[in-house]
Amino acid sequence: MSAGDRHSLLATPEGMVYAWGYNTNSQLGDGTGVTRPTPVLVPTLTGVVRVAAGGLHSLAATYDGQMWAWGYGANGRLGDGTGTNRSRPVLIAGLAGVVDVAGGASHSLALTDTGQVFAFGLGSSGQLGQGTTASSSVPVAVSGLTNVVAIAAGANHSLAVTAAGEVWAWGDNASNQVAPGATTDHLVPTLVAQVTDAVAVAAGSSHSLARRRDGTLWVWGSGSAGKLGLGNQTNQPTPVPLPGVSAALAVLGTSHSAALGTDGTLLGWAAMARGRWGMAPRPAS
Repeated sequence: MSAGDRHSLLATPEGMVYAWGYNTNSQLGDGTGVTRPTPVLVPTLTGVVRVAAGGLHSLAATYDGQMWAWGYGANGRLGDGTGTNRSRPVLIAGLAGVVDVAGGASHSLALTDTGQVFAFGLGSSGQLGQGTTASSSVPVAVSGLTNVVAIAAGANHSLAVTAAGEVWAWGDNASNQVAPGATTDHLVPTLVAQVTDAVAVAAGSSHSLARRRDGTLWVWGSGSAGKLGLGNQTNQPTPVPLPGVSAALAVLGTSHSAALGTDGTLLGWAAMARGRWGMAPRPAS
């Protein structure tokens, strides 16, 4: 499953994709612009193994290594060489062996079975990892990254984990969601040296998280609304462990965060607003 700005995607064990929520830019992929309060089948897609919902666009990877995209096409975030909206999935040319996908607010990432990361879409904050702020409507290889096993896309920044357990980050660094130090954007991947032995990453709009092999969660970036889970609303420029949490999975939203504990407990944290859970991790209700 994956949740975007105001739409959601689900891939079934049979490889079908269902979507629901806002559809003003055809991000549901059902050929219409009609908002759907209940899941609708995304036609023509089969054999899907991964889905990702961006801000106003959607992505999927199929078992044969192909990547598909649909929804809002501005800035080239669909990777089809245009800036055109697509109401149904379109195949992204030039990519093979895709095993995972990630969608940011206006950019997209693809991970291949060779450990390479490709990016396309808006590049104004360096989120494409090309050393420039140029956008791209076709997939381009992220500079200097090899042996990658996991990816994540925030609003305007990107994260990756290598087979060696290293965490790399690039893009918007206004809240130090990429790396400590100056809050200037990082146009190429930067090693997040404080986190080692990582196996997964997650990215919110302006905060980041890495899960280590031992289950500990490390967080950094914007602390507004308590979304880092540290019991305050202070920005954290350097990755720190989340006290007392051992997790099997973690996801980040715009202003809230959640994790599945190794004991099966669902934990959530963020300021008490709109049904979210408080500034420190606590069982979801």
